[in-house]
Amino acid sequence: MLFYNSPSPSSVTTLISLSNKSFFIKIMVSKPANLYEHVSFLYIKIFTLVLLNFIHISNSGCKNSIATSLIPPYEILSSIQTLALDGYLSLKDNEDTAKDFGNIYHFPPLAVLHPKTVSDISITIKHIFELGPATELKVAARGHGHSLQGQSQAPGGLVINMESLQGGETMKVHSGGEFPYVDVSGGDLWINILHDTLKHGLAPKSWTDYLHLTVGGTLSNAGISGQAFKHGPQINNIFQLEVVTGKGEVVTCSQHQNADLFHGVLGGLGQFGIITRARISLEPAPKMVKWIRVLYSEFSMFSKDQDYLISLENTFDYIEGFVIINRSGILDSWRSSFSPMDPLQASQFNLDGKTFYCLEMAKYFNPDEAEVMNQSVDQLLSGLSFIPPTLFLSEVSYVEFLDRVHVSEKKLRAKGLWEVPHPWLNLLIPKSDIHGFAEEVFGKILKDTSNGPILIYPVNQTRWNSKTSLVTPEEDVFYLVAFLSSAVPSPTGANSLEHILTQNKRILDFCKRAKLRVKQYLPHYTAQEEWQVHFGTRWEAFVERKTAYDPLALLAPGQRIFQKAMSTSS
Repeated sequence: MLFYNSPSPSSVTTLISLSNKSFFIKIMVSKPANLYEHVSFLYIKIFTLVLLNFIHISNSGCKNSIATSLIPPYEILSSIQTLALDGYLSLKDNEDTAKDFGNIYHFPPLAVLHPKTVSDISITIKHIFELGPATELKVAARGHGHSLQGQSQAPGGLVINMESLQGGETMKVHSGGEFPYVDVSGGDLWINILHDTLKHGLAPKSWTDYLHLTVGGTLSNAGISGQAFKHGPQINNIFQLEVVTGKGEVVTCSQHQNADLFHGVLGGLGQFGIITRARISLEPAPKMVKWIRVLYSEFSMFSKDQDYLISLENTFDYIEGFVIINRSGILDSWRSSFSPMDPLQASQFNLDGKTFYCLEMAKYFNPDEAEVMNQSVDQLLSGLSFIPPTLFLSEVSYVEFLDRVHVSEKKLRAKGLWEVPHPWLNLLIPKSDIHGFAEEVFGKILKDTSNGPILIYPVNQTRWNSKTSLVTPEEDVFYLVAFLSSAVPSPTGANSLEHILTQNKRILDFCKRAKLRVKQYLPHYTAQEEWQVHFGTRWEAFVERKTAYDPLALLAPGQRIFQKAMSTSS
């Protein structure tokens, strides 16, 4: 039996450790006549309480029957400060971790852990877990802070800064053998992985559109871009993971070792463990990219050509698309990066006041393959039904193409328009529902696309691993539709946060009313009942994994899925 006392003028808080269970008891006492009476009276009460609890446990045989008081987070934090860590705890100047890219929710943590080793994370979480169900301190792993709805925040809890783990020595490329790979830290950025693997003539197969994100962050969601129709999302291209569970256990897992945890963590929204290392599949990297954009005036022709391209064996390496509503000067803006196939016709083409759909494609190649590549591109384009004057082409380096969004980021930062609210809405929509969705949303709900791009492109279900936690529509082909809005700091108007949130709600309400089988990507719900609907028949398995790997529901509180410790049978 161990005692830890924290006296105050009128009360004493005592940590009692009994039979591997820890709990805090706060005892209110009147001021004694002297110190001897104070101590004697206090310990008589503690001994009595412990004895009564011990008798109750013995008689009931139920280890979960102790009536415990909740342990305030600040008291847990005090005990964490006594741990032997290689990194350090930050107790102030943590404003950055109280916000994210979404810039809508702002919840400050009590402290931030800057781990230097995986052991720092394991020791800390294990310490919190061993305090038992009485703990109130929640833990959130934060990568580059690109979450949208406070998912990487821990209100009044502990944030773990995963970028503290990154560094040159953490990344190891294995270029030999039939299946090359790179071992990286969960806090490494994809842009750094690109540069390091290119030194070996290799690169990952699947990307996100924005590369300044951490490995652990994208793998906890999916990691989707224009290569997903061919290679699946990033979570489909992982050989092995190292994970720290909600119990503080460090577990190596793969499809053949601890497979349930491996599949659960991939797309698991941080609910079952923190990804501290990943082994990522690589392929030979090209040096150049042929980058192409064309326009359509009819959604039916646009989607037909997208579906056709992703069905081919020999097709483009990247296929995306976006919607343009009531915009002017689009083709002129393309001229800074692209050249029109027919400059005269392009200069005479007018987009004003109309809705168009842009098909964006890319073909990878090396300089000595340029002739063959151009023949392949011409053949693919000849089978499409785009508007001829809108054919624009460019040739850029592989790195320039993959890091293209970062160029836009720099421009927006220079204008002070990067750190604004981003009320994004990302949907996965079955192919059979996409035309009804487009007719209502692009034809009626949305009046323009002035507040940000709308991405839309199909992927093949066969390229996605159904064993992971990611939930997708149950159809062979489904579309990602991403409304990537930015709100200006104004309370009213079409670009205000309130207007965009209302618009998003109208879109979701329509999907529900029309009974479209839509799933949110990067989902955000506020009630567990909504999460149950989201996961559908897979909810029970999700709960079982939570019970197995994070039974106290310590991890990723910002997802708002599990607010309380999981109930277990005696």
